[in-house]
Amino acid sequence: MKRKIELKNIKGTYDYLPSEQKIRNYINDTLKDIFEKYGYQPLETPIICYYDLLAGKYDESNDLLNEIYKLTDQGKRKLGLRYDLTVPFAKCITISKDLKLPFKRYEIGKVFRDGPVKAGRDREFIQCDVDVVGIEGQMIEGELISLFIEGYNKLGIDVIVRYNSRKLMSGLIIEQGIPENLVSNVITIIDKLDKIDEIELLKEFKNLNVDSETANELLNIFKLSLDEINKKYINTTNQLIKDGLKELKELENYISEYKDNVSFTATLARGQDYYTGNVFEVYSKNNELSCSLGGGGRYDNMITDFINDGDIYPAVGISFGLSTIFEILRKRDEFKNKSLIDIYIIPMNTKKESLFLANRLRSFGYRVDLEMNDKKVKKCFEYANKENIPYVIVLGEDEINNKYFNLKDMKTGEQIKIVDINKIKDIIKR
Repeated sequence: MKRKIELKNIKGTYDYLPSEQKIRNYINDTLKDIFEKYGYQPLETPIICYYDLLAGKYDESNDLLNEIYKLTDQGKRKLGLRYDLTVPFAKCITISKDLKLPFKRYEIGKVFRDGPVKAGRDREFIQCDVDVVGIEGQMIEGELISLFIEGYNKLGIDVIVRYNSRKLMSGLIIEQGIPENLVSNVITIIDKLDKIDEIELLKEFKNLNVDSETANELLNIFKLSLDEINKKYINTTNQLIKDGLKELKELENYISEYKDNVSFTATLARGQDYYTGNVFEVYSKNNELSCSLGGGGRYDNMITDFINDGDIYPAVGISFGLSTIFEILRKRDEFKNKSLIDIYIIPMNTKKESLFLANRLRSFGYRVDLEMNDKKVKKCFEYANKENIPYVIVLGEDEINNKYFNLKDMKTGEQIKIVDINKIKDIIKR
């Protein structure tokens, strides 16, 4: 007796049909070209990892451990599916003895998290990371912001890159008398300043036993502009504030040409404690989506602590939000109506000759599809219109005998007689 199989996707996973996948491929291909133009090299790391590798840097109470998909192989080894691209990247740096630093890489690949599914959080999704190991200072950060802006602009998305310093945030919080063990919790609250109202924020401060006077002073400080913070703390002895302001000033020097696409945001924290310096987040200028489209920052301690061989491995990276980019582009008419086929050939008792013609056209770089099921011509034209195929060739015996074919422009209805096949390159520009 056959088992009945329920045919459905696991919650948080999706099938992407051709109309959707062609947009995803376009995004990936566009970004890859830009990454390589900037000198970043492709890298691919394994999806399946040893569980200890994935869990090694977290204590048992960390929520992320509950989201790791756990596996066991035939040798009873404890394995897991990667939940990001950073840990496998750090592992690769560790075991690749011939790898020369600095190393600039990009990786686009699937990651998995066994967590609650909601808008913007799936169980299987693709991350797109660009990272550099072995370069200190803000020049490389300026390059990554340039890459951010060019990448999104190439995709037709006008963005603003917000930036801040975790060092500066920590210093400003400590300056108000907050104990160091609470700094991370306070940063989490400050990061919500533009997301929830101040009454709710003050309640969260109270839960940390931060008095209302200190809480209000913190809220006022984090509403200041960078110039105002510089003036207020010009004579500070707080090293974190001094270092944070110095690094931000250097970064601003490198991104001055992008003044219309960058903005200092004192409350920006990026949520993860592993960030050690400047952090970035990308937003759509015209609010096509309200959530961030990407982010990143400096994380000098992560790979250093991971490898733990006595050397320092300064690192900085950014991530493009492929899912959010996809959501923006899929709504645009040029992607709704874009075909992956340039020419559609309909044979009229000329199957062999049509295949030869298709292959010749493909050798020119055109994307060519052939009708192979003997559909009526009317049905073929309906299909071409439905799929937005721009050109159609009906190839009959008369055309073969007289050594020509007609190329029909489906948009205008014009029929163009082609005697010399090489001339088609003057008509259809790839």
